[in-house]
Formats: sequence, structure tokens, C-alpha cells
Amino acid sequence: MKIAVVAANGKAGRLIVQELVGRGEDVTAITRGENKTDAQNSIQKDIMDLMAADLGGFDAVVDAFGTWAPETLDQHSTTLTHLCDVLSGTDTRLLIVGGAGSLFVNPEHTTTLNQTSDFPLEFQPLAAAMQKALDELRQRDDVKWTYISPAADFQADGERTGTYQLGGEELMVGSRGPVISYADYAIAMADGVQNGDHVRERISVVRK
Repeated sequence: MKIAVVAANGKAGRLIVQELVGRGEDVTAITRGENKTDAQNSIQKDIMDLMAADLGGFDAVVDAFGTWAPETLDQHSTTLTHLCDVLSGTDTRLLIVGGAGSLFVNPEHTTTLNQTSDFPLEFQPLAAAMQKALDELRQRDDVKWTYISPAADFQADGERTGTYQLGGEELMVGSRGPVISYADYAIAMADGVQNGDHVRERISVVRK
């Protein structure tokens, strides 16, 4: 399987690349600067400059893009829309490293995590930007997308336990709480890439 990881130099991207390479997959890192990952191949390009010729040969593309500065939050939507446009009508699957703020906290799916009183104010703009990108993604029936939300506490330096629990649209709480490490999330993402299921679905993962 040929897989591209966009924004591969980021913390999540590097671990996803590492996990996929460790499974023997043919991985290409797409980065703005020098490739700092374990990927065998690399493309040095800004996301917004990627074209069909760049992504046409891949079975799956992982979008690990993330930005936190207030002036760049709209890029969650613009970059994802661009990737969808590039992959529109193809068999290439698009798997997105998503956010937790848009997960529902009730069975009726009327309230999301970022709408609750406990959600930190400082993360509201980021959550809103990622929610908007997901809402737009849900309208795309021309792309084989899968959106994978982490648990509420997404730990960049958390331990790799090697296990996780898979869920759907609702916030989950594992034995250690609503937490997952980037390393365990990378396992879930690699499984998603290899399994090829959950097309046009948002799923979620938490530490067991």
C-alpha cells in the first residue's frame, strides 16, 4: 500500500509515519521543509500547492495538519477543502487527524464537548475552527474520507500502550479517563489506513 502523510514533520505526523513504516508500508512524507520523519520518500510542498499529480498514486492520504495560532485557524478548513478537491472522484482515501471538541456528550447528539461549561475557554477558537472543517467535510460525498477524533486529553508525550478503544461520534472515557497518547493514536490511524473501513464516517479513539 502506498500512503502519503501530509504535515508529516509535526508530532502526530511523525509518529503516524513511524507506525506505518514499522508495518512495512510504502510511506511518503509531505512536508513544507526538510523531511524529518522515517518515511522512505518525501515531497517538499505546501499543502495548498499540492495537485492531483502529487497525490494520484496513493492508496491513502493522511492529513496530520494542525495549527493553533489565532490568525491561522481558518487553515483547518482551507487546507482540508483543498485536499478534498484534489482527491475528488478518486479511490484514494483521506484520513484526517481530527479534534475532540466536536464529539457529542449526550446520546441525542445535540451537545458537543466544546459546548459544555467545563471546556477550556482558551481552546474554544481552535475547537470552533476544527468543528467548522468537520461540518464542511460531512458535506463531501465525492471523497472517501474518514475523520478520527482523539480523546479529550490528547497527550503529545504520553506513553505508547499499544492498545486503544474505538468509538463513534460520542466522547468516550477509558479506564484512565478521556485520554489517549499521540503514540496510541498513531496505532489507531495506521489501523484505519490498513483496514480501509469507516468511509465517510467520524470515529473516535481513547486509551483502554
